[in-house]
Amino acid sequence: MLGLERLDERLTAVKIAVNLVVSSRKILFGIVILLILVVSGGFAPWLAPFDPNEQILGKAYLPPFWISGGLSSHIFGTDSLGRDVFSRFLYGSSVALYVAVAATALTAAIGVPLGIASGYLRGKFDEAVMRAVDIWMSFPPILLAITLISILGTGLNNVILAIVVVDWTRFTRVIRSEVLNIREKDFILAARSIGFSSLQIMRHEVFPNVIPLISILASLEMSVAITVEVLLSYAGLGVKADTPSWGSMIADGLSYFRVSPWGMLIPLIATIIVILGLNLLGDGLREKLDPRLTLTR
Repeated sequence: MLGLERLDERLTAVKIAVNLVVSSRKILFGIVILLILVVSGGFAPWLAPFDPNEQILGKAYLPPFWISGGLSSHIFGTDSLGRDVFSRFLYGSSVALYVAVAATALTAAIGVPLGIASGYLRGKFDEAVMRAVDIWMSFPPILLAITLISILGTGLNNVILAIVVVDWTRFTRVIRSEVLNIREKDFILAARSIGFSSLQIMRHEVFPNVIPLISILASLEMSVAITVEVLLSYAGLGVKADTPSWGSMIADGLSYFRVSPWGMLIPLIATIIVILGLNLLGDGLREKLDPRLTLTR
């Protein structure tokens, strides 16, 4: 019986999730874009027809296959060194996916516990955390990220570390603000009255109630992480030179834009669509999961 009850609960949760996605065009569009990113990035080694760094100078500046002079073997054409743009695009999506997921997970791992503890415990701990957040947020984010990369050196993991160091304050501040409202709810007072410790209340009562907000912040943070990675790679401060990324492809393509514009336009358009999709996903989740907006409607 217990197994059937758990199965029924899981099926109910799946139905709710499906209804949530279907009922919002923003969420549906964002999920589709995210799935495309996951497939293209996660399966890049199997989907890419060529080695992304393989140079065939005799095939340089080939246009995409739908343009006169293009070859079906090079779907998006080739760049100035004869490298297959489609293969580099797929491996670039892998970099974007990895940065988005890793940076968001690490940022949440730091910001969420701090936000919950700060908002619930209050007092000197809250004051210390908020002063640290205020000081940290006074630095321009991009400038701080560039400074950190200049100190740490280029590389994918250093890019992720820079994003986490810069952006943990977003989760902390927003989660704390929500917890300040939750801690005054009746179910929190009831938990205190029956002897729950502060740790138990934060873990079993507060945390489940901020999960919807965490999902909203996570989708928005993924778009921020991809934006920062593309900007750093474009400036030559992101991934290493032998690692294909959308930012480095845009930078390389800009130098021969008049001869072969697709080398820059394809990764640029992909970046815009992915960031738009993730932002719409976050906006759609906020509209559906934020009770204050629901009550207003």
